[in-house]
Order: sequence, then C-alpha cells, then structure tokens
Amino acid sequence: MVQSLNTKVDLVVKANSYAGLTDYGKIMIGDRGFEFYNERDARKFIQIPWEEVDYVVASVMFKGKWIPRFAIQTKKNGTYSFSSKDPKKVLRAIRKYVDSSHLVRSLSFVDVIKRGMKSIFIRR
Repeated sequence: MVQSLNTKVDLVVKANSYAGLTDYGKIMIGDRGFEFYNERDARKFIQIPWEEVDYVVASVMFKGKWIPRFAIQTKKNGTYSFSSKDPKKVLRAIRKYVDSSHLVRSLSFVDVIKRGMKSIFIRR
C-alpha cells in the first residue's frame, strides 16, 4: 500500500485521471499535497506536494456553471489532467493551499482560434 503525503485530509472525491489512459479513482486533498489513487491498481497513483504545484488550470464552460476538467501544472514534472464528481468543491479545497493568482481559466475554443488567426496575420 502507498504511504499518503497528508497528515490531515480535507476532501476525498471520486475522480478520473487523464494521464495516459483514463484511470478511475479518488482525489484526496490534504495539508501537504494533492493525491490521486486508482480504484483497482494500488500501484497507479499520483502525489503532488503543494510546493511543487505551479498552476491549476480549470476548463470553465457556460459562464462558470460547468467545469468539465482541471489540470495541475507542476514546476518540474509537467501537467496532470483530472475530472471529478464535484470539481467546484475540489477547486475550493485547492484554493486553501495554492495562491489564488495561480488558479487560472484555460483558453476557450474561440480564444484558441483567435490566437491562431492573429499569429498567422502577424507573421506576414
């Protein structure tokens, strides 16, 4: 069994991890870090200490009514994407430990298209 980073747990929620193939499990948010544990395979887990978290990027749709997924960007190891049963609760729990200026919205589809069009016309 895997040793948890946390000494105090704030929230445990059912979730999916999109690191490679989709893994089903639970997110645990506590005083020392963010953890994801796979339901079926105990060897598949993700543990991210709060010191390692650089940004938390949320995909927000319908003016904040629905958050389909969020990602945690680390300082050294890349980006991990997750979705959960109640993403607003998860992001509120993360906000206790991560500075609110590091909680950002991802670009919408229209914003990505605008950036692409601007870059095409600026180059010419």
